[in-house]
Amino acid sequence: MSFDGLFTYTITKELKEGLQNGKITKIHQPYKYDLIFQIRAGGKNHRLFLSAHPSYARIHLTNESYENPSEPPMFCMLLRKHLEGGIIEHIEQLDMERIIILDIKSRNELGDLTEKRLMIEIMGRHSNIILVDKDRDMILDSVKHLSPAVNRHRTVLPGQPYVLPPQQGKVNPFEADEETFLKKLDFNSGKLDAQLVQQFAGISPLFAKEVIYRAGLVNRSTVPKTFITMINELRDNKIQPQIFYKNNRETFYMMNLTHLESTEAKTFSSVSELLDRYYYGKAERDRVKQQGNDLERFIVNEKKKNENKIKKLEATLDQAEKANQYRIYGELLTANIYAVKKGDKTAQVNNYYDENNGVVTIPLDPQKTPSENAQKYFSKYQKAKNSIEVVQQQIEIARSEIQYFEGLIQQIESASPRDIEEIREELMEGGYLKQRQSRNLKKKKSLKPVLEHYLSSDGTEIVVGKNNKQNEYLTNKLAARDDVWFHTKDIPGSHVVIRSKHPSETAILEAANIAAYFSKAKNSSSVPVDFTAIRHVKKPSGSKPGYVIYDNQQTVYVTPNEDLVFRLRKG
Repeated sequence: MSFDGLFTYTITKELKEGLQNGKITKIHQPYKYDLIFQIRAGGKNHRLFLSAHPSYARIHLTNESYENPSEPPMFCMLLRKHLEGGIIEHIEQLDMERIIILDIKSRNELGDLTEKRLMIEIMGRHSNIILVDKDRDMILDSVKHLSPAVNRHRTVLPGQPYVLPPQQGKVNPFEADEETFLKKLDFNSGKLDAQLVQQFAGISPLFAKEVIYRAGLVNRSTVPKTFITMINELRDNKIQPQIFYKNNRETFYMMNLTHLESTEAKTFSSVSELLDRYYYGKAERDRVKQQGNDLERFIVNEKKKNENKIKKLEATLDQAEKANQYRIYGELLTANIYAVKKGDKTAQVNNYYDENNGVVTIPLDPQKTPSENAQKYFSKYQKAKNSIEVVQQQIEIARSEIQYFEGLIQQIESASPRDIEEIREELMEGGYLKQRQSRNLKKKKSLKPVLEHYLSSDGTEIVVGKNNKQNEYLTNKLAARDDVWFHTKDIPGSHVVIRSKHPSETAILEAANIAAYFSKAKNSSSVPVDFTAIRHVKKPSGSKPGYVIYDNQQTVYVTPNEDLVFRLRKG
């Protein structure tokens, strides 16, 4: 567990240094469990992110942008009423728990000073954000409500007294000396890392394993000294916020974890910067998965339908390609018309189409004359011949549909919640989904797609479309004729445009990296990316949304780099 009590201690110190005595100017609630506080402190504007998400609960300063709903939720309205314009007088951690308290002084509608407490409880799926009247110790409201039927120990509902989560009675590691340490551990029982977790508050298995690893030779002398040394480093703010990468897994902590051997690590200047980077896209992907699960399932099913359709059409094509045999039968019957009589069930004639001039047996309808039998075969030949063209057209249409749906699947993989809604609208407009009966539908359609903007290392603007609506708007309306357009070569992906006639080589490579990152080849290396001027990019008449053809292109090969994409987006 990375976000343990010690990590909470570190982030609390960072927030206290940056935000204490700051003024809350705005409050937003972009998602159900997430809040953004805009705070003016130390002559700067800060954005504090608070989340009670079941999987991604956290609190930290952020530079990320979040889209706010058109109507703020009730909890957000309540926070605005009580906290906007208020001063954060104190920020503290409750003992060594994963609970951070913000004491806020503000004025009510009558102008009287009031004191409120915002309790941020970071406890996995039990995480919560609770607004408490400090004088009465009464809950005003919370992100999550908890009735007595759910939890007998504490009720989290408006009007109820605020009750802390059950205390565990562990020792505060910042108050422990060697003597206390030795009393709490049984060196003969082994599993000292597990004992550390059980006996000391705020200690996670990550920290405990690091203590034992650094102690080297484990005994009653080395372990206490190592433990106290590491705790003192945290007390003195000697931290090293890092993300560790190993076997496609990521772990973060506020110090170097030397026990994670053969691990790649990335260091950050602050704990907030680390959390901003670690959670980049993770919580959003979870929201997209929930919001777009039905959409993704629909698109995958439509793709499978077209794949099955092609198999059936190809089987039909195999049958239709026997049409030439019908023509030969008709011509041979016509050539031997006087050798065949009405009532014959077969006709055996020399096949002059065969190099060996062999005999062929032609099935006949005894109710028809020889001439009528010949015409029947000519008709079957013509019908089969015509069906070949139709079937081939249907196969091409099905292949085009598969390509379209593959593009949509890729777009969902890198979509934001807003992008999902635009993809849904596109499918409605294309007749794939039923139109929603909404009074605001026309208003929504008139809005311009919101594009993502990046800044290259040399300051050149780079714009990205992450779905077909955005791609069409970017390429066909927003971009100038001499802007440079990027797209992965023969791979579904985003349209990327550099707003410059003569971009530098650095800007070209960075834009290509962004194009590769927002493509189906995101996890590949040496991804080919084509680029050309916008004037060479055309949308064929009647083609699917987002589909274009282009020429005069050049190609570069890049390996997608998420860190680079993140850094450029921050630009």
